[in-house]
Amino acid sequence: MSPQQTINRGLWLGLLGIVIFSVTLPMTRLAVGTPDAPQMAGLFIAMGRAVVAAGLSALFLLATRAPWPRRQDAWPLAITAGGVVFGFPLFTSVAMRYVEAVHASVIVGVLPLATAAAGALLHRQRPSPGFWICAAMGSALVVVFAMLRPGNAGGLSIHFADLLLLAAMGCAAIGYAYGARLSQRMQAEHVICWALVFSLPLTLPLAAWSWPAAPVQASAWWGFAYVAVFSMWLGFFAWYRGLALGGTVRVSQVQLVQPFLSMLFAVPLLGESLDAVTVGFGLAVIATVFIGKKMPVHQPSPTPAAGTHPLLNARKP
Repeated sequence: MSPQQTINRGLWLGLLGIVIFSVTLPMTRLAVGTPDAPQMAGLFIAMGRAVVAAGLSALFLLATRAPWPRRQDAWPLAITAGGVVFGFPLFTSVAMRYVEAVHASVIVGVLPLATAAAGALLHRQRPSPGFWICAAMGSALVVVFAMLRPGNAGGLSIHFADLLLLAAMGCAAIGYAYGARLSQRMQAEHVICWALVFSLPLTLPLAAWSWPAAPVQASAWWGFAYVAVFSMWLGFFAWYRGLALGGTVRVSQVQLVQPFLSMLFAVPLLGESLDAVTVGFGLAVIATVFIGKKMPVHQPSPTPAAGTHPLLNARKP
């Protein structure tokens, strides 16, 4: 396979992962319910989906005879798990009871810039001032959008659910950055699997403790099944493999379509509607992300201590 074919395959796998992730917010909303019709607790959805995915991961690791992670990979795996197994699922699951999926899609729309920033800091790169200006503008846009949220009676304010979504975005960015780095040393599919399996001593008791005390609708269980099997497991197979094949910077560009895909999925799944303000802010956020990811990122000078890394070579200045 030629280098260009490898990159193209990485882009398609990355897009597949993003399509799978795009359905996460609507399905989470379906599982958690609304304040008027609550279904599952956010803690159960976050921990329960990790338990299901951990069981599938254990079977996959055994079937593929996966080697144990090296000792030096333990800390990066723990950080990856903290971001994508605990932080992002928990914060989004709690928040989605109080916000619509189309609204949440705009809030997490700056995730590509956050991921790029986390990757740059992780690899000791120096993004240009233009990058940070775009990152600040994108962040400001989502904050203003959150403050204009319908239902903010009494003026401009930020709902606590929006703060949870912003925290979730930060967790995902860190988890993506460390997971992408690990996928250069480990088989990409094994990264999320080991992160899930190592998290099981915490996720299993928390899921059992938060098991629904009352019956919930079948649609909530379908939503839970999706986020457990696809969002928490199979989506990362495609995503981390795509990052490893095509390069973090190139493949992360496909995240630009995630906000609008999430909005579009929310309309038939949840009966939500799109308005001009939401679409306008969504376009503005995507524009800042697109421009920001075109800004130069300066590589560190090679030194014996810093060395080089495949992810650094994949980033174009």
